[in-house]
Amino acid sequence: MVKDECKTLLNALNKVSACYRHLVTCAGGTSDSQNLREELKKTRRKAQVLAVANKNKLTTILKDKSISKDDRAEFERLWVLFSTCMEVLEIDMRRALELGQEFPLSAPTKRLIQTGVVGGTSAVAARAMNIQNMKYEEGNNIDTADLNDLEQEINEVGEMIYEMDMKVNVLQWTVEAKQGPGSELKSTVTAGASSLAVVCANGGGNEKLCDTNKVFAGTMFSAVLIIAIVLTVCIVKFA
Repeated sequence: MVKDECKTLLNALNKVSACYRHLVTCAGGTSDSQNLREELKKTRRKAQVLAVANKNKLTTILKDKSISKDDRAEFERLWVLFSTCMEVLEIDMRRALELGQEFPLSAPTKRLIQTGVVGGTSAVAARAMNIQNMKYEEGNNIDTADLNDLEQEINEVGEMIYEMDMKVNVLQWTVEAKQGPGSELKSTVTAGASSLAVVCANGGGNEKLCDTNKVFAGTMFSAVLIIAIVLTVCIVKFA
């Protein structure tokens, strides 16, 4: 089904972009290395391939006037998610360029930052590339050779975002989300509150425990308030 294909492509792009962001946070830190720079290169190019596939698929569908209103609303929602993902990817690529320029590995001019992050990043890159192990090119000075390519790719991503806005006129503020902002967090809080309510509602002994806790909390709050008032009066009187 076309809708499922679009969701699969978008999920893949989100996954690779998230891995790329994770790798970017290691650039310029003590875990930075030639291998990391190569992992950044391969991961961002994988993201760009997926971005082109997403753009072509969604652009073709949204230009089709025969799709139903409900399907169009769903594809417009996917388009907004895709556009947001592309903007985040461009931001991360610019950050990677800045860090690469500030912390060149071939001719280091600054000490690497002690970020507290240790260990390799090959597992993250391999997960993004859907492979078991990353293979590195020996003797390739990717540190300096990749910066020009990265700058060019940033311009290409920017042009892609501009082209997307020109080809498909989807106003983001008109697209309705399926869930409210922070719905996952609210559901977690609600579940916790429900669990507490269940505990308080189970049996007379539990009800007494809840009442006792309320009385104790009220007493402590009153005591703290009285102490604060007394201290304020003393400070004003002896000032």
